[in-house]
Amino acid sequence: MELLTPVKAGSKQDESFGVQPRRVADLGLVPNLWRSNSSLCKKRVPYLFNSCEKQENLSSWIPGNIKKKECMYFVKSSRLSDAGKVVCECGYTREHHLEEAIRPQAFQGMEWDPKKHVQEMPTDAFGDVVFTGLGQKVRKYVRVSQDTPSSVIYHLMTQHWGLDVPNLLISVTGGAKDFNMKPRLKSVFRRGLVKVAQTTGAWIITGGSHTGVMKQVGKAVRGFSLSSSYDKREVVTIGIATWGTVHNRESLLHPSGCFPAEYLVDEEGQGHLTCLDSNHSHFVLVDDGTHGRYGVEIPLRTRLEKFISEQTKERGGMAIKIPIVCVVLEGGPGTLHNIYSAITHGTPCVVVEGSGRVADVIAQVASLPISEITISLMQQKLATFFQEMFETFTEGTIVEWTKKIQDIVRRRQLLTIFRKGKDGKQDLDVAILQAFLKASRSHDHFGYENWDHQLKLAVAWNRVDIARSDIFTDERQWKPSELHPMMMAALISNKPEFVKLFLENGLQLKDLVTSETLLYLYENLDASCLFHCKLQKVLAEEPSACALRMDHVAQVLRDLLGDFTQLLYPWPHSSDRPRLLLPGPHIRLNVQGVSVRSLYKRSSGQVTFTMDPVRDLLIWAIIQNRRELAEIIWAQSQDGTAAALACSKILKELSKEEEDTDSSEDMKALAQEFEHRAIGVFNECYRKDEERAQKLLVRVSEAWGGTTCLQLALEAKDMKFVSQGGVQAFLTRVWWGELRVDNRLWRVFLCMLAFPLLFTGLVSFREKGLQAARGLARVRAFFNAPVVIFYLNILSYFSFLCLFAYVLMVDFQPSPSWCEHLIYLWLFSLACEELRQLLYDPDGCGLRKMALLYFSDFWNKLDIAAILLFIVGLACRLTRALLYAGRIILSLDFIMFCFRLMHIFTVSKTLGPKIIIMKRMMKDVFFFLFLLAVWVVSFGVAKQAILIHNESRVDWIFRGVVYQSYLTIFGQIPAYIDSVNFNPDQCSPDGTDPYKPKCPESDASGNQPLFPEWLTVILLCLYLLFTNILLLNLLIAMFNYTFQQVQEHTDQIWMFQRHGLIEEYQGRPPAPPPLILLSHLHLFIKRVVRKIPAKRHKQLKNKLEKNEEAALLSWEMYLKEIYLQRQQDQQRQRPEQKVQDISDRVDTMVGLLETGSLKHSGTLEQRLASLEEQVAQTARALKWIVKALRDSGPGSGEDIPTLAPQKASEGQDPKRDGRQEAEDRGDTHHVNARHLLYPSSSVLRFPVPNEKVPWETEFPVYDPPFYTAERKDGDLVDPVEKNPMGRTGLRGRGSLGCFGPNHTLQPLVTRWRRNQDGAICRKGLRKVLEVLLVKHALSERWALPRGSREPGEALPRQLKQIVQREFWPSFESLLRQGTEVYTGYVDDPRNTDNAWIETVAVSVHFPDQSDELKRLNAHLHSCDPEMSIQWQVVDKRIPLDANHKAILQKVATLYGAYY
Repeated sequence: MELLTPVKAGSKQDESFGVQPRRVADLGLVPNLWRSNSSLCKKRVPYLFNSCEKQENLSSWIPGNIKKKECMYFVKSSRLSDAGKVVCECGYTREHHLEEAIRPQAFQGMEWDPKKHVQEMPTDAFGDVVFTGLGQKVRKYVRVSQDTPSSVIYHLMTQHWGLDVPNLLISVTGGAKDFNMKPRLKSVFRRGLVKVAQTTGAWIITGGSHTGVMKQVGKAVRGFSLSSSYDKREVVTIGIATWGTVHNRESLLHPSGCFPAEYLVDEEGQGHLTCLDSNHSHFVLVDDGTHGRYGVEIPLRTRLEKFISEQTKERGGMAIKIPIVCVVLEGGPGTLHNIYSAITHGTPCVVVEGSGRVADVIAQVASLPISEITISLMQQKLATFFQEMFETFTEGTIVEWTKKIQDIVRRRQLLTIFRKGKDGKQDLDVAILQAFLKASRSHDHFGYENWDHQLKLAVAWNRVDIARSDIFTDERQWKPSELHPMMMAALISNKPEFVKLFLENGLQLKDLVTSETLLYLYENLDASCLFHCKLQKVLAEEPSACALRMDHVAQVLRDLLGDFTQLLYPWPHSSDRPRLLLPGPHIRLNVQGVSVRSLYKRSSGQVTFTMDPVRDLLIWAIIQNRRELAEIIWAQSQDGTAAALACSKILKELSKEEEDTDSSEDMKALAQEFEHRAIGVFNECYRKDEERAQKLLVRVSEAWGGTTCLQLALEAKDMKFVSQGGVQAFLTRVWWGELRVDNRLWRVFLCMLAFPLLFTGLVSFREKGLQAARGLARVRAFFNAPVVIFYLNILSYFSFLCLFAYVLMVDFQPSPSWCEHLIYLWLFSLACEELRQLLYDPDGCGLRKMALLYFSDFWNKLDIAAILLFIVGLACRLTRALLYAGRIILSLDFIMFCFRLMHIFTVSKTLGPKIIIMKRMMKDVFFFLFLLAVWVVSFGVAKQAILIHNESRVDWIFRGVVYQSYLTIFGQIPAYIDSVNFNPDQCSPDGTDPYKPKCPESDASGNQPLFPEWLTVILLCLYLLFTNILLLNLLIAMFNYTFQQVQEHTDQIWMFQRHGLIEEYQGRPPAPPPLILLSHLHLFIKRVVRKIPAKRHKQLKNKLEKNEEAALLSWEMYLKEIYLQRQQDQQRQRPEQKVQDISDRVDTMVGLLETGSLKHSGTLEQRLASLEEQVAQTARALKWIVKALRDSGPGSGEDIPTLAPQKASEGQDPKRDGRQEAEDRGDTHHVNARHLLYPSSSVLRFPVPNEKVPWETEFPVYDPPFYTAERKDGDLVDPVEKNPMGRTGLRGRGSLGCFGPNHTLQPLVTRWRRNQDGAICRKGLRKVLEVLLVKHALSERWALPRGSREPGEALPRQLKQIVQREFWPSFESLLRQGTEVYTGYVDDPRNTDNAWIETVAVSVHFPDQSDELKRLNAHLHSCDPEMSIQWQVVDKRIPLDANHKAILQKVATLYGAYY
């Protein structure tokens, strides 16, 4: 926060603005200010207005709500303008006044008074501003009256300017004149300030002018905008300046706003005015109707900062008040006042040492005890750092500085000194954030509220480094349940580092995820998320649904995972909790009155409703494409392989529907990453134990909808996973059934042809029982093996094709022969098998879904087409008139049956990949034919039109245009393209011969052609050039590219497609067609008659027992941890990572060297200063000795000088800080009674430093004001009584009741804290006390029920307000029986030199749960609705005033209780 630039050299207004007094009340509120305009919310709101509409909206809103100030009475001033013109008392010339202001009638003869003669009117300066010559970056600005309510300005910033509500408010104050900083310190300041603003989403508030500290801030922002090291998010820098001191402000004027205004930064011609800084993003120009007067903006900036710091920002269910911190750079007397004001009102300050003047003075004395900060010391420091101004400092000024700096240093918890290279603070951003945490930590809170607040701030700032170093320490042990609200905020805000931190500190996801929290997460999905849109569609299809339920989410997830899965979340029962209603069409909820913590309070003690909470969070992260978050949660999952494959499936499905190309590519990349993780985990398992790894493949995962890893991989088309060795080994094992995979095929064929050879041991089986068996078990096991079924079907199919070909070519009789009847039977068995495959539904998906799945396979479509074509051919064949047509159709059908062999050959490792390549090349041929058709048709039409006149025969037109042009490509040149080979006998002159083409254009004799031969030859040459050379070579190149591209993945594709064939024959009946009809008859009886449902073979889908499954998953999770560790090791071994590590180490070493040199130089300086002080003390001692000897002995009345002990250098005495704190706590002088501002008034005390408090100490300049409340000046007398503790800086009675001591009674009502069983609670070995406290609504602290007593009364007034009248006599007797623990002076802010408070503290303790205690609790009732009553645990962190805490500690000591 800085003040504006000086008016003139030597002006008093030479520094920046200070932290706002938090006492200042604000003016009206604008509704709905709690709403956040975060960037996330902006994405959810559709773009409603274009720029013109926004400008119109702003042009109408601002003049109606924001005013400026104008002088309405011209009074000639004795001063002249810079141009020598006559000016008004307001500073403006006559030309700048309104016509009404120049008329003398209105205020004739009156003196100029700004309160009367300055009026408000709608502002005429607002909109956008572009700085000339500095690019076209647009900034926002507005001219406001100094009386504008802070709520209106805040509404303008957040609603109309579109600023995000900040997570932190940084107010920069310091010198308003240009000053020099060391280059390294300047670099550290700029980098740190921008980093903290950019990482936390803070607002930086300055004075906005192009000079002093504001200029340094602007350069920092400019350096950030030009760098590429940070995320390109604009740093919000708000300049609050005085309108009347802005140079070239005329260019900003326009009644309806400027969009944009052009502003010129003219430092040379600005004179005593200032230019705006071009690197600020927003400007608030404060107007009081005057010209050239600085500091006008200070009150408004004070109110605005206070107002912003009182706002609450809610994000992810976590609400925090916007914190504020003051950063001090250089500065003068005004800056000291600003720091004092900030510290007084509890705002933490960061002082940058080395920046000069006030900052260095405070930094030099900040580590000293209060007793050592004396007037003489301050005089030395001011002479050192204020060499030019020191002569202007009076003795009273130095006394005031000493008092203020003592008060600043006394509250060390709010003061942070940033020393580059010292105390481990290498970065200013860390110092700023730690300053606020230190201040927060120093505040007294009950329980964990203080730490909880600090963690909320760290999460809001997204600074996990601060959380690790300052919050998660040994000082505080976090319970996992305490982290739940922050975990939810980190999840919703996508802060994966915090999620990882919370997991490392013991948070359990199974305790985090409940039905309420999971639904809350889905209700807070980003509106731009594709899953959000799909949920909206589901809700739209269910009109009766007025709220989102988890079954809606389950429906969308099932669409993404596939119909083969079951719903992940069941349909809700009527007893389920009421759901949160959706606001309008959007699912996004800004839940009012429902905090995340309340979700856990409601669900405490409930059983987790989901099967796998980690799975639920993983799905939630995946559907939003949050990579880092998903990877962290996946690492916690137990079912790692299935989870990774399911994520891959979901992401691939979402990427198909995602319209944003970048998001789609990110989803595909993340899907590949999870597929890679699944491969890694499965390979670890397979290397460890092949048998258990293969169990993982086919284990039914209830958490993922009753599916298996293999099924998920196939549905997601994860070819790399399916093609890995472990999966292929499993498929090969399934392919061979009970047979050993090392059996030779020729042995299998022999046993197929002569099954008795099975009993000779020609083939071997895996199981020893089958190997030793000699019965039907071996036969059944052999013929049920998929490999045997496959080869039997091949033999059958080849037999079918041979018989079919024989019938078509040899035995196609008018009446079907027995061979043809056999073909009919064979085909019927094939049709029955296709019907069985269509109806086979082991998973219970339903006929419709099975039909869709069946027809999704190309080969099934080909089978159905071939069977239907055969039926059509058979119908024609059985019709005698269509016998030949039937044979033609059956012949074509034979081709389709032959194509079916391609599918059979895919099982071959040699032919299978080639078939895949051929399928890919067919796509190339299709696109090539499109290009070829263009040339063929264009050349054919041109040739036909040139050669032939009016050919009417359609077939010959087709021949000439298409067929002959196509054959020309392959070298069959038309004979009549030129006259050399022209033969009239080969054509028909009039086109009547159906077997000859029509003759080309010729002469009357018909022997010589008339068409232009040169043209047709050129066309032919060009045609052949483009088709034969260009297109055909293009086709070859396309084939070559496709081959090279597919060849790398051909094996993967073949291995992936191999599963379909294996699964088909694994579930196929063992008998080949047509004998398969017997198996079909058996299945019909089994399924239809006996109603036995179909089940998938256990080899492909196996449901394990719970104990076996738990052991298997634990084993998988253990190996997953090994895989992740190995991945981390590989990451560290990468060359890029090694280079990065070396770079980090070098930076660390450089930092350590710099730190060491700075500390060494600092130690040397301290030693020299200590030596100088010792020499000065020695000189004073020698002077005293000489004077004593001259005065005839040491018996003079002068005090003997004492030599102070030598100061230890920095770093040599680690107990120094402890001594400082002890001295501060043991300060014998009253502190509260010397606060400069007297409470509940505007009276300022005379500053009294510590050394001048005792009345015995001479203080010649001491001239305190006189103040007595509610008494006229004429009645004021200077009383004789003096405060026994010394000077306070104020004479009179103040607000106290009488001069001299004002007696009060302070009862301390205590009891033992007990648990639910009635036992006394303990901490360690000590019992825990509870004390009765009261709190007023306007106060932030609790207090003991005390107060002055009315004459003749035994109870204080405050106690009477909380205890009902019937209990007053009983309480009086309790007080009489109580123990007096303190009697004496109270350091109260109301004390003066002549009036003070003395109290008697009486302890009233209830050792047991007596009837008297029950009566007291029953009669506790506050007469004042704004006053709270509560029993609080006695603890050193209890939020009480220091006086009350000291008395309470005595009570705890009296009873031996914990404190």
